[in-house]
Amino acid sequence: MTDAADLQRRTAELLAAHPPADTSPADFLAARFDAGLAWVHYPPGLGGLGAPRALQAVVDTELAAAGAPDNDPRRIGIGLGMAAPTILRYGTEEQKQRCLKPLWTGEEVWCQLFSEPGAGSDLAALGTRAVREDGGDWVVDGQKVWTSSAHIAHWAILIARTDPDVPKHQGITYFICDMTDPGVEVRPLRQITGEAEFNEVFLTGVRIPDSRRLGEIGDGWRVAQTTLNNERVAIGGMRMPREGGMIGPVTRTWRDRPELRTPELHQRLLGLWVEAEVARLTGERLRQQLTVGQPGPEGAGMKLAFARLNQEISGLEVELLGEEGLLYDDWTMRRPELVDFTGREAGYRYLRAKGNSIEGGTSEVLLNIIAERVLGLPAEPRTDKDVAWKDLSR
Repeated sequence: MTDAADLQRRTAELLAAHPPADTSPADFLAARFDAGLAWVHYPPGLGGLGAPRALQAVVDTELAAAGAPDNDPRRIGIGLGMAAPTILRYGTEEQKQRCLKPLWTGEEVWCQLFSEPGAGSDLAALGTRAVREDGGDWVVDGQKVWTSSAHIAHWAILIARTDPDVPKHQGITYFICDMTDPGVEVRPLRQITGEAEFNEVFLTGVRIPDSRRLGEIGDGWRVAQTTLNNERVAIGGMRMPREGGMIGPVTRTWRDRPELRTPELHQRLLGLWVEAEVARLTGERLRQQLTVGQPGPEGAGMKLAFARLNQEISGLEVELLGEEGLLYDDWTMRRPELVDFTGREAGYRYLRAKGNSIEGGTSEVLLNIIAERVLGLPAEPRTDKDVAWKDLSR
């Protein structure tokens, strides 16, 4: 049974064999994965040791103190937070061996091909088609939208309709798509911030071998729930210090510039500070719950709180700064590799936060999930639940 002392010993051995000062970040991360210190709760040979998930903090603390490089988790968050747990649960042994190491080291970036122009909140209504040719490859045609990191991604997790003759939730299959394959076209979607971190992706005759299917044919909706539950936890349950995230810049401004203060803004800031701290501690509790099981619908509550708080805090910051808060440093069209909420000015944070209530599940959908799956309230009537997808009005 691996315990904290054992992990400290293994970490010390890793540092002795690969001193961070003398080892390239890529080589160090590869060695860390091979030592089972990437995800300690993953199985041996897949970056882990089969240890309790809670012990990951032991490794992370030791490595941070030694100045070891990390894998830039903000850049590869979709791979770490969504693709990896889905592959671990539903992937074949060959898929796990092929995908998990370069995913964790950051050598290969992943994106998520789920949402479509006509299937966002109602994701199960998706129309991208995958047709199998004589028991061999699948041929995929369709369009996906709001795809973060598609412009730098090598791989994508993809859900497509494989049977239009059954109700919408039943005829979906889950695939791994190579974004460099012929027929994959990525186009930028410029946002209100001026950047284009999102993309639309067109799939035209894209061939996917059946060996890249995750789960059973037609069982893609169940597989996708693992991805979506982990996505909400990844977005809403990020570990951060006190006054981390959006609340940090506005509290620093408040302390550094007393001339901006008013009693009304003081009262609002205090309320949001308390809510941000409650959300931070709730996220910590949620991560502790994950050490003994799979993420559940509770992640929807964290993601909902994350979106609301970010929008309210960024709005307060713009008000606090007055005319200065309306300034914007650069509207140049850029395609960033990651989103930095705290690295730019208040105007950027205010505009970018508007997307928080859409990405990763709209706030309206998350309210339904909380009502039905957490509180046990009666479900909304769904007249299309048992209707074949091909017969749905579109």
